[in-house]
Amino acid sequence: MEDWRTLYQQKLTTAEEAVKHIKSGDRVVVTHATGEPILLTDAMVANAEQYENVEVVHMVAMGKAEYCLPENSKHFRHNSLFLGGSTRKAIEEGRGDFTPVFFSEIPELFRTTLHPNVVLLHLSTPDEHGYCSFGVSCDYTKPAAECADLLIAQINPKMPRTMGDSFIHVSKLDYIVEQETDLIELAPPHIGEVERAIGENIASLVKDGDCLQLGIGAIPDAVLLFLKDKKDLGIHSEMFSDGVVELVEAGVITNAKKNIHKGKSVATFLMGTRRLYDYVDNNPEVAMMPVDYVNDPRVICQNDNLVSINSCVQVDLMGQVVSTCVGLRQISGVGGQVDFVRGANMSRGGRTIMAMPSTAAKGTISKIVPLIDEGAAVTTSRYDVNYVVTEYGIAQLKGKTLRERARELIKIAHPDFREGLIKVYEERFHAKF
Repeated sequence: MEDWRTLYQQKLTTAEEAVKHIKSGDRVVVTHATGEPILLTDAMVANAEQYENVEVVHMVAMGKAEYCLPENSKHFRHNSLFLGGSTRKAIEEGRGDFTPVFFSEIPELFRTTLHPNVVLLHLSTPDEHGYCSFGVSCDYTKPAAECADLLIAQINPKMPRTMGDSFIHVSKLDYIVEQETDLIELAPPHIGEVERAIGENIASLVKDGDCLQLGIGAIPDAVLLFLKDKKDLGIHSEMFSDGVVELVEAGVITNAKKNIHKGKSVATFLMGTRRLYDYVDNNPEVAMMPVDYVNDPRVICQNDNLVSINSCVQVDLMGQVVSTCVGLRQISGVGGQVDFVRGANMSRGGRTIMAMPSTAAKGTISKIVPLIDEGAAVTTSRYDVNYVVTEYGIAQLKGKTLRERARELIKIAHPDFREGLIKVYEERFHAKF
């Protein structure tokens, strides 16, 4: 076999030249979230006039997503597996589509139903053996790369070399574009009084030695603020952010009590600031792995005391959870919520927690409702839900009757809406609250 350095030099090109190998009608998969190779997506959009009906597939877009703009609708159609701020409008206005799929099942989707013609990758510089790391986005990106027809890679010295099952050899790449650019960063969210109260309530359910799955946003970050007194916590999560680094440095997260991958924080993608990216670089205590492993409930449940913490949009009085839409309007995707709910429910001593502020729209709408909005899709079923948490407390639903569940949920609703909910309760259950 040729020396990998020779192969590398032969494959070097510019972003403008590389994207010319995308053809009309191709399905192009883009590296996920903060791993997006903006250099390549920008070059693809700049070359739009050369394409017709290129399908662009990914989960959360953190870049500009200009392929979603109305003027590019002849050239590109976005197929979203998880909507973000820059892609929602295209789906709402019919220039794009949403495909419902569990995060853990996306690799199999690429191997079967949604075969990728091209994958746009964002990789670390090669090591001495010619292996590049997928860095902050292993998730569906590595499995997509393993079954695609063509791989175009941006090689970036600023992409951390993450350990685990997170490598690809230079020989597998078709076109290489070298460019040192800053990675997309996700600034820590604002944590207000409501989020702090929710975080404190959730933290009261976490015990020493628990293994955590954390979602993204102000609530999971607020939880981390209240875990400073815990000991030997572990991480097996689809993602984590800067807050985890703080708890590692404080000696709170040690991964010492985990049943599998003891001593390692396991994740499938990362979103945060340069502090996080520097922490994971060449760090053997962090294992990045594909999502069909990390999010497989059969893997998740092998860790005892797995605590799954996710946010949601609405919960009805039966305990049905809506997390991805407002009525018929799709706002996100299921991600790993159900993967981890199922894994945590199967884990010995595991707990699932759904968290949300009690109101939306500046306090004018209750998130605990008699019935979910017309057209809304249930994300996590009433059979799977265990704890629901707001700033007003904790409702424990597992093993409770519908009547008992309704009472628990009304107690943690915003006081402004309790009277109306009690009225519904008394009519529905023929009983005084």
